[in-house]
Amino acid sequence: MIRRLLIANRGEIAVRVIRSARRLGIHTIAVYSDADANACHVRLADEAWHLGGATPRESYLDAVKLLDVARRAGADAVHPGYGFLSERADFAAACRGAGITFVGPPVAAIEAMGSKSAAKEAMHRAGVPVLPGYHGVDQSPTRLAAEALKVGFPLIIKPSGGGGGKGMQIVQTAADLEPALASARRLAESAFGDPTLLLERYLPAPRHVEVQLLADAAGTVRCLATRDCSVQRRHQKLIEEAPAPEIAADVRARLHEAGRAVARVVGYQNAGTVEFLYSGGEFWFMEMNTRLQVEHTVTEEVLGLDLVEWQLRIADGESLPAEGDDPVPYGHAIEVRVCAEDAAAGFVPSAGTLHWARWPADMPGVRVDSGFDSGDTVSSHYDSLLGKVIARGRNRAEAIATLRRALASLRIVGVDTNAAWLADALALPAFAEATPTTRFVADCGEALAIAVTPMPMELALAAIAFVLRHQVVAKELSPWGASDAFRIGLPATQTLALRHAADEYRIGVERVPAGWRVRACDIDHAIIATLERQTLTATVDGQRLTRDLWLRGEHVSLWRGAHRLDLVLLDSRDVDVSTSAHEGELIARLPGTVVAVLVAVGDHVAPGTTLMVVEAMKMEHAVVAPKEGRVVAVHYARGDRVTEGAVLVELAAVDAPQ
Repeated sequence: MIRRLLIANRGEIAVRVIRSARRLGIHTIAVYSDADANACHVRLADEAWHLGGATPRESYLDAVKLLDVARRAGADAVHPGYGFLSERADFAAACRGAGITFVGPPVAAIEAMGSKSAAKEAMHRAGVPVLPGYHGVDQSPTRLAAEALKVGFPLIIKPSGGGGGKGMQIVQTAADLEPALASARRLAESAFGDPTLLLERYLPAPRHVEVQLLADAAGTVRCLATRDCSVQRRHQKLIEEAPAPEIAADVRARLHEAGRAVARVVGYQNAGTVEFLYSGGEFWFMEMNTRLQVEHTVTEEVLGLDLVEWQLRIADGESLPAEGDDPVPYGHAIEVRVCAEDAAAGFVPSAGTLHWARWPADMPGVRVDSGFDSGDTVSSHYDSLLGKVIARGRNRAEAIATLRRALASLRIVGVDTNAAWLADALALPAFAEATPTTRFVADCGEALAIAVTPMPMELALAAIAFVLRHQVVAKELSPWGASDAFRIGLPATQTLALRHAADEYRIGVERVPAGWRVRACDIDHAIIATLERQTLTATVDGQRLTRDLWLRGEHVSLWRGAHRLDLVLLDSRDVDVSTSAHEGELIARLPGTVVAVLVAVGDHVAPGTTLMVVEAMKMEHAVVAPKEGRVVAVHYARGDRVTEGAVLVELAAVDAPQ
């Protein structure tokens, strides 16, 4: 019987496993890197052990350190979560060799599915449909180029040894093949330690449908319904739902049977997911994830199961019911992944301290699986996932409506998030009234990229918040410090300068007997207001309202639904001062590592040319030329570590003197 469980992971999934294990009476052991010393999963576990440095290779990817901690902590089982070492057969083998139960499938099953190339060959032999492609061992550039021509364009390049969409590259023409292969190989080596690639015919607009499985040592395999995970960006899932909508009963039955066939071919045990591409009533095997999936929550919500509990029970030797039909889902569930990233800037990852994190955990029909709370640090060394918000309903429309309300009440300050993008995506007819394909983000990008600007009333409320805060501070400092702009014989007025993004606004605030008269964008508002903690209570032009508001220093954030509006109080004397970087300097948005330098000093570049590639938060980010120019300085080389705000490359106008 499992008594002491070590969770070889961090963040949201570590918290998720700890909660199920604790409910079963299992003692939980967390591990942490230097960057995670005060993380949520560390605080929640019964005990926690230090692993090493901040980078994954120094900590969560170091199997030797993990096993050493497991032995010293007296763990009799290890749960790998997802990512990191969860699909590494050598780690599973090492655990079992040390007499420690690995909460996952047999080593042989991980090995069989660990290589996408070998897995596709095995599925083809077993009669499971697969797309045409190249899965061979000859990885020379010449062979890959030749095989690409055979497969035809468009095609997709995938790291053979990885998952989660990392390193995948879509190639539209032969001219794009060489740089795409180089990028995919770099990420495959960095993320998975295996540069092997496979090529596959690319379907331009399929759906991503998967089958959740549970299997035990006696050979019983249960299909736990389907999921649809088609809304993706860079092959990373953003929105997932169960059951997969708009699939005919006979096709769903064939999907279930194909999933069972995959499990039986490799002798699978524990929880696993078989992923398929689906189009026009047909489907093709993509891969099997030999671990728990991020999106397992939607399956749990429509079936009333705890998949982590079943993982632990199967690992402990318990069998599934040998007879009876597969469970039938009730209602519908949808999950969104809330990530630390700036959607408006091309989904650039964001890092920093969470000054405020309020999750909608107490709303009816809503579940939250998060790994971060107020005060926690989001590190640039790891995946950007902060948590997941899941909504359930009697049908898909009800689940969507509930999830939109939940996102509208989510409050995160300190990093940028994709919460507003997710809420807007759920509201689009292409999602709410249709079944999206993997083209959803590309097709709906313009509709989801419309910038939100503050309304006059929102500017007025932000200005009043600063006035109220300043009154409190001034009175605390001195009885003569009241800042109500009182002047003998003149109106008590003051002007505040606020900036939102690149726009600047002047807000006039006049103290009147009943409160304030505030003028914003040539519109007057009569306001009575009080400010307490993160709540502004106000009566605006006779309408009473309560708004969440975060005020710190010269920064204020307020919300319009899921959209966070960030404003900065400027010194009115400096309103016209620009805060942009020096002309021609391209800076790092996040700390990271330079993985490619593609230009040299003196090169002439066209707009959109990739100058450098920086890896941060497990993703590659291209530094591109914003306009035509000449490279006058390259400050970093391949392998160099860069800090946030570092100047990477400098460009000069083509006609500038050399």
